[in-house]
Amino acid sequence: MADINVTPFIDVMLVLLIIFMVAAPMLTVGVPIQLPETAANALPSEQEEPLAITMTADGRLLIQTTETPQAELIPRLTAIAAERTSDKIFLRADGSIPYSRVAEVMGALNAGGFNNIGLVTDSGGPTLDGNGG
Repeated sequence: MADINVTPFIDVMLVLLIIFMVAAPMLTVGVPIQLPETAANALPSEQEEPLAITMTADGRLLIQTTETPQAELIPRLTAIAAERTSDKIFLRADGSIPYSRVAEVMGALNAGGFNNIGLVTDSGGPTLDGNGG
């Protein structure tokens, strides 16, 4: 018999595909917070990995997944901004945080060199067009 039997190879590939499909959603970087819901559409993706600042309900600040004291936020952001080509940053804030606290952190982001701030929310929120929601 001169033919190669590819059936075991296909079985292994299908098993690996299922494993990656299950594991891929778990690879996303983030801290569990309750994002507010809005009717806004998602922003288009970019070439460079987006930088995210997370504000948790218990008052912690995280750059990506690294906890950062408030006093060190602007110096760290300035150092990060010097190494990046984009001035875009995403702010993930728990919905229970007062707006004044979010505005303070937005000011620190601006002072750290990031002028293009995107607020991260969950979709499916009220549209405010009078049609319920």
